[in-house]
Amino acid sequence: MNAMEMSNQGYLLLLHANEWWKDLGREELEKHIAQNHAWLEGLMASGKITAGQALARSGAMVSGKNGRNITDGPFAEAKEVIAGYLLLNVRTLEEAVAVAKTCPCLAFGGKVEVRPLTNECLSTKRLEELKREEELAAA
Repeated sequence: MNAMEMSNQGYLLLLHANEWWKDLGREELEKHIAQNHAWLEGLMASGKITAGQALARSGAMVSGKNGRNITDGPFAEAKEVIAGYLLLNVRTLEEAVAVAKTCPCLAFGGKVEVRPLTNECLSTKRLEELKREEELAAA
């Protein structure tokens, strides 16, 4: 297995966007929306999308010890936000990247983040590494 074929449960595309749509006229915006719908319908027909959803610009950010800090989010002052996600049903990172490269949002300066899903939490993985190190040191 090469680095591009990680053991995973699929891939997640995070669609990053600025407010590119604010500068478009009605016809150009309709054209883009139609392209986006056609792209999504094609992915659904091919079985490559498991789920997906647009994300509202408003929400909350919880942070700090015991979640004591709650701020309006996601970041009203940000120029770029995560506008939505797609859960892909593909086997390799190459396939997921190939899907991401066809996203219509790229034509307007958007970005598509490709992330493999995994059953393993990073902190759990680190704990296992520390345990192995301790076992080796004790041997």
